This record gives sequence, C-alpha cells and structure tokens, in this order.
Amino acid sequence: MSYWCGILARMTTDTPARLLTLLSLLQTPREWPGGELADRLGVSRRTVRRDIDRLRELGYPVQATKGADGGYRLVAGKAMPPLVLDDEEAVAIAVGLRAGAGHAVEGLDEASVRALAKLEQVLPGRLRHRVTTLQAATTPLTSGDGPSIAPETLTVMASTVAGHERLRFAYRAADGSESRRLTEPYRLVSTGRRWYLVAYDLDRDDWRTFRVDRVSEPFATGARFAPRELPTGSAADYLRQSMQRHQRSYDFEVTFAAPAGFVAARLPKWLGTPEPLDDGGCRLRGSAGDAVQWVAFRLAMLECDFTVRHPVELVTAVRELGARLSRAAAGGA
Repeated sequence: MSYWCGILARMTTDTPARLLTLLSLLQTPREWPGGELADRLGVSRRTVRRDIDRLRELGYPVQATKGADGGYRLVAGKAMPPLVLDDEEAVAIAVGLRAGAGHAVEGLDEASVRALAKLEQVLPGRLRHRVTTLQAATTPLTSGDGPSIAPETLTVMASTVAGHERLRFAYRAADGSESRRLTEPYRLVSTGRRWYLVAYDLDRDDWRTFRVDRVSEPFATGARFAPRELPTGSAADYLRQSMQRHQRSYDFEVTFAAPAGFVAARLPKWLGTPEPLDDGGCRLRGSAGDAVQWVAFRLAMLECDFTVRHPVELVTAVRELGARLSRAAAGGA
C-alpha cells in the first residue's frame, strides 16, 4: 500500500510541473513532434497525449497534425491563455516595460503599466535584481517629451487602482508646496507627454488629478474601498476638464513647407493633425495649454521651414528662439 501511495504522490507532484514545462515548449512558435516532446519531458508518447488533452481541457488550443511521428503546436484561440516565460524572457519583457513606463510614451496606456505591475509582483527576487541592474546600466537613445518617472511609482499606483486599495503619497504642487495625500485611486491616464492619476482625495473630500512626476513615496495602505462614481463619464474626460479649468489654452496656426505626412510623423499627435495644401505643404491648426516656448521648440525640431500665423505670443517665442540660436552659432566660425 505504501508503495502505491508513493507513486500517486509523485504523480500528483510531477504532473503540474510537467504540464508547465510542456506549455512552455508549445509556446515556442514551431511544431513539436510527439517523440521529441516525450524525450524532453522524460515520459512516454502516451503520457504526452494525455498531457495535451489536459491542456485542451484547461482552454489551451493545441493543434495536432497527423503523420508518422505526429506533431503538436499551440495556435491562436478565442482568449489569451496565461503565458509561461523562462528567466531570460521574463527579464526582457520587464526591462522593456520599465523603459517605456519611465516616460509617458504615446500608446503606452494604463493596460501596459498593469502588465508591468503584474509581472513584477510575481518576479523572483533574483530576476528582479537582474532587471534593476540591467536598466541602471543602459541609457535609451531617445525618450518621450515628458518628464521621467520611476517605473516603481507607476506599478504601485496601477496595483492600487486594480485592487481598489487606498494610496498614500507625498505630492509637490506646481508652486513648490509639498503635502501628504491619502486617496482612493481611480485611474492612471497618459496624455502622451505625462502620466496623471485621477483619484478621490479623502482629506479634501473631493476628486483631484495628480501629475505622477510630482508624486514621491507612493505607499499602498492595504485598506480596500468601494469605487466612487466619477462626476464625468470617464477619467480621460475628467482630466481634460480639469486641465481646461487650470490652464489657459490658446489656438494656433502654422504652415509648413513639407508634406503633411512628414510633419505628422515628427510632431506629437495631441498637437493636431496637419492638413495638406495645394502647394505641397501643409497647415496645422490646433490648441495647446503648454508654454508657447515649448511649442516653439518642438516646431524648430522639425527640420523643415515653417511659418507661424498666430497667435502673436507664439510668433514672438519663435522669433526669440531663432535669435538666441543665431547668437549661439555666431561664435562658431
């Protein structure tokens, strides 16, 4: 009796590990002959077939091909199955997500930050150390226009948003004043240049938006809460209205001596979409809440001739920038 108990115990222990190994192999984009899988796993081909059936029962779409040896491969299904990553793959993904999360890269939304939070939550300590070391030893050639943000700050915030957990942090306002905030985080929102947190401020008993680059010492308190209903339909709408209340926006018009596609590829999308003109150039009409000096600088980086039609403040900013650059180049004979 004790012999068979030992066999059953080993089967119970070994089968889950073997299934994970099998799943990891199948997630490589190739077809695996049944005999090769059996050799890799150290089991019979019959056991491989049973394990394939178990994976199918769990929802993994494993496709089998007929032939002398038979083959198996994982195909696209209706839903995304859990991935099994080896050490190198996990480190590569974590480093990539961290590098992107450090800036408000356009297209990197809250879902990407949630993915980083989930991955780092289960990442073993030895791999987490490798990720941190590798990121510290590398410098990206380019970065976003917005300020740099520690990935840990975003992952802590994303975790509290997903888990409906109260978040405490230190905050530095635009005027330099500092305070401690206790919030019920609702959503992280990226504008393409910056990350913002939309949250209910418990001390002020009202909704607030916080620039994430001004947040420090984020701490998940562990206290759960029932999410409140936003005054507006979505976090993006609320952020947009909040920015309009606190910033003086201005309309602008600029024409470029370059095709619309050329200009669109080199300007942030939030500035607007260039429209083609009959002479082969294009025109950009939009609205901005940033300092005119910053917009003037972005226009000067386009590597093509342009003319600012209005407003006068932007015309002046471009003229002053041009004069400053001319003076800088005058001494470089």
